[in-house]
Amino acid sequence: MNKVYKNARINGTITDIIVENGIISKIGKVIQSGIDLQGQTALPGLIDIHIHGCCGFDTMDGDKLNEISKFLATKGVTSFLPTTMTVDFNNIKDVVNKPLPETQGAKVLGYHLEGPYIASSRRGAQNINYIRKPHIKEFESLDNILMVTVAPETQGGQDFIKNCKAVVSIGHTDGTYEDCIEAIKNGAKCLTHTFNAMPPLLHREPGPVGAAIMGDAYVQVISDGVHIHPSVIQMLYRTFKKERMVLISDAMKATGMADGLYKFGGQSVKVENSVAKTLDGVVAGSTSDLLTGVKKAVEFGIPKEDAIYMASKTPATLMGLNKGEIKKGFDADFIVVDEELNILKTIVGGNIVFEK
Repeated sequence: MNKVYKNARINGTITDIIVENGIISKIGKVIQSGIDLQGQTALPGLIDIHIHGCCGFDTMDGDKLNEISKFLATKGVTSFLPTTMTVDFNNIKDVVNKPLPETQGAKVLGYHLEGPYIASSRRGAQNINYIRKPHIKEFESLDNILMVTVAPETQGGQDFIKNCKAVVSIGHTDGTYEDCIEAIKNGAKCLTHTFNAMPPLLHREPGPVGAAIMGDAYVQVISDGVHIHPSVIQMLYRTFKKERMVLISDAMKATGMADGLYKFGGQSVKVENSVAKTLDGVVAGSTSDLLTGVKKAVEFGIPKEDAIYMASKTPATLMGLNKGEIKKGFDADFIVVDEELNILKTIVGGNIVFEK
């Protein structure tokens, strides 16, 4: 089915976007009529590879992904990886082994399994009672997993990474520099919420961050100004550049909601001044969406075009997706924004799923 979006501003040029069967078939002026974007800016849709929930719903609810997807579309997210928590393994299996739903907003690509294959000492807001040793056969009983967070120093961790077909991210780990370099050589590609739930970067013990630098890995970064100091976000940007730094939200169900008490991975979480913490004071996910993270990154001094790139093209490249660019042959996932990056339209597969 052919669709035409007229007069889109792409990289400063007014042009048309022609879509056929959900794919961009041409960028250029055509005689054919279509939806007139009136010179508004079109950008690649945002891709959130680490998000637990929003608007009162959670990935682990199992049947609320459409509600999550509709909220995300209002924030410019066109595709996402619903992210699990460390809970009973059968509960995880019940959620991820269902067929991926057709959604009315952002597209569900598959799941990010965050836990249970993590280190108890760096569990953060994950439930210690359900942490398990990595086991590849057990993992292979799960469907639709595109990314898995693993602590490589755990028993069996390195063998798991060698044999895992999903994208492996190092996280919730007490791994040393040597552990993490070995994990990267074995196939791990990135760090989960960099600097959070892992050893710090020290001059004699460079840890996971040092390993990511030296091993040319990607880093996931929560750019909300709460999880990481703005100067450290700038440091990561200068070190990893836009090509290896992925902005994520790590949003939980309180995103888009009022302060108060919430459940997260079966544990009680208190949100005050939009900061979520467990009752013993551990930061528990984020209450910021990915678009807010992009705007914050710009506020922290990162060029706008690079902040957008790190929330679209970089995650697409990491995950091997045909997304993240408005070019011929790419999936027709894009957003239309004003000068302040407020969302005017969100287009998924060539179809408008949100319009202001």
